[in-house]
Amino acid sequence: MSVIIAAAFLPADDPEKSLRFFRDALGFEVRQDVGQGTMRWITVGPPAQPDTSVVLHPPAADPGVSEEERRTIAVLMAKGVYTALSLASKDLQGTFDRARAWVEAEGEGEVLQEPEDQPWGVRDCAFRDPAGNLVRVNQL
Repeated sequence: MSVIIAAAFLPADDPEKSLRFFRDALGFEVRQDVGQGTMRWITVGPPAQPDTSVVLHPPAADPGVSEEERRTIAVLMAKGVYTALSLASKDLQGTFDRARAWVEAEGEGEVLQEPEDQPWGVRDCAFRDPAGNLVRVNQL
């Protein structure tokens, strides 16, 4: 039996901004774009991994989520503590430079940490995407 990660889901309160971050700053390709306005589900992923995707989705779109829960999700997203994504790159410095240049040019997202060696043995950097999600990139 072989199980793979097919998709991870990240909330995107402004689908266009999030799409531009993953496409233009990180080099992901768009695989599917369903819906309209703020109710869009955009599937993106690295070109070299066609079987692994990230789905940018409207936060709290599930009809079973209460208004109070929607407000809580919005607060957690604004603080940048709602969810996270860990990526990896063979060229960490190049990936960081490209993403930092995009963040600075667009004024969207945030650079949190330049590439550095961590005490747990990985070299990584960190950003917040335009929705506030933590995006860490490890050196492969």
